[in-house]
Amino acid sequence: MRRALLRVSSLVTALLLWELLSGADAELWLHFDRLPAPSEVAEAFAAQLTTTVYYRDLAQSLLRILSGFALAALAGIAVGVAVGRSRTTATLLQPLLEVVRPVPAIALVPIAILLFPSNEQGIVFITFVSAFFPIVVNTRHAVRALPAVWEDAVRTMGASRAQVLRTVVLPGILPGVFSGLSVGIGVAWICLIAAEMISGEFGTGYRTWQSYTVVDYPGVLVGMITIGVLGWATSAGVERLGGRLTRWLPGEPEVSR
Repeated sequence: MRRALLRVSSLVTALLLWELLSGADAELWLHFDRLPAPSEVAEAFAAQLTTTVYYRDLAQSLLRILSGFALAALAGIAVGVAVGRSRTTATLLQPLLEVVRPVPAIALVPIAILLFPSNEQGIVFITFVSAFFPIVVNTRHAVRALPAVWEDAVRTMGASRAQVLRTVVLPGILPGVFSGLSVGIGVAWICLIAAEMISGEFGTGYRTWQSYTVVDYPGVLVGMITIGVLGWATSAGVERLGGRLTRWLPGEPEVSR
């Protein structure tokens, strides 16, 4: 209860301070006279909640993020396990992965426009690429960090390579995999919103940019809040799923305060 009250009080204090500074048209180092007050943002939010456009954009962004992220999770885990388990595969794929990985996914927007027949497919591709590399890297490290004695113990009991993969490798790398998934979903949201702003025709990012172009600043903040809530909800969902699948891990000891 005490922690909940502290969290709520910090949020309420920030909102009240924002309301006071914007209402007073304060011009400190920051120009609060240009920033809409929370009351204006709340009115704009309430108005948007009554429109079908808001929910259509919301659904489209969720469809894009879930499609790209699901593909990235499947491909990233498979490639990460293959690179971590096989020296030959690592020799073949790792140079390509290391060359492409530093390139920001949003820089691939022109390539996506050239490659794919529709903007929709290009945006999903950008989302896929942005989530793919964090998942690959974390999965690869998790595979290489597994104690060799685990595999040796199972092999002495006559287990095949497939059985080792199913009973030792995949369960053992789950914490590392979900670390990559958690990072990947956050990066995917960043690149999705940027891609929607650049080449989208609808979606939360596109609508936020459109609000900016027509000088609808409360609408811009409504879009930012929506993006934040969506990002938090999807990230929390990934972490909750990871917690359920790794319940066998020892819990962290509580620190007395």
